[in-house]
Amino acid sequence: MVNRKVDQYAVIGNPIAHSKSPYLHAVFARQSQQNLSYRALLAPLNGFEATVRQFIRDGGRGANVTLPFKLDAFNLCDEVTPGASAAGAVNTLWFKNKKIVGDNTDGIGLVTDIARNAYLCLQNKRILLLGAGGAARGVMLPLLECQPAEIIIANRSSEKAWKLINQFKQFGKLSCTEFKDIQGQFDLVINATSASIAAQLLPVPDSVYAPTTLAYDMMYADQPTLFMKHATKLGAQTRDGWGMLVEQAAESFYLWRGVRPETAKLLASR
Repeated sequence: MVNRKVDQYAVIGNPIAHSKSPYLHAVFARQSQQNLSYRALLAPLNGFEATVRQFIRDGGRGANVTLPFKLDAFNLCDEVTPGASAAGAVNTLWFKNKKIVGDNTDGIGLVTDIARNAYLCLQNKRILLLGAGGAARGVMLPLLECQPAEIIIANRSSEKAWKLINQFKQFGKLSCTEFKDIQGQFDLVINATSASIAAQLLPVPDSVYAPTTLAYDMMYADQPTLFMKHATKLGAQTRDGWGMLVEQAAESFYLWRGVRPETAKLLASR
């Protein structure tokens, strides 16, 4: 039974049993002495809206949204933030005045992890973004707001890359290329593709990496991904998406509760 006296939050997805979000938010709640409950909700693939509306009727105050429902969440919202509008997807919902409001904290989670936890200031840096799908689009605006020297998008489909460039070109210097034509070294290489899930290595020239390069895989796993292993062999620094997950969760918590949780101990305890 749902305890209506306790503020209710959830993460909604399909599948959802693997989600680390209930653990993260339980830590944040204990740390900040917030009286709330956070659980995982499995939504049918064709039943996202029904799941959200039932959760609201049950007293839900807010929710995180994971695959495959981030676009569904965007379309369900009555209002979205500028960041969510730019991303074209929503991963954080809250409910106020009978309206569903959405934001996207993925990009903030990424840049916070890179800047605060990996100690890499992105201003005037050269960034290579691998992939032009939803994950890349979701982090594009926060990356550009850090004022890098340029972002080069490498993708198998130049059409998708050009769509990203046309959407975000007013915010900074952007260009695109095929994998085989990537030139020069980069301060930051971000893998925003699903290649790591399939244990595939993208055909990126080894020359993009230097000892000062941070190779960042937006996927996280118990062991280093193939992308990370390859970058390590070439002398680069590596980082996976665990920090991004933690920091985007912290941003969601702040949006809901007005309290910004501490993440350092949680990151170090992994």
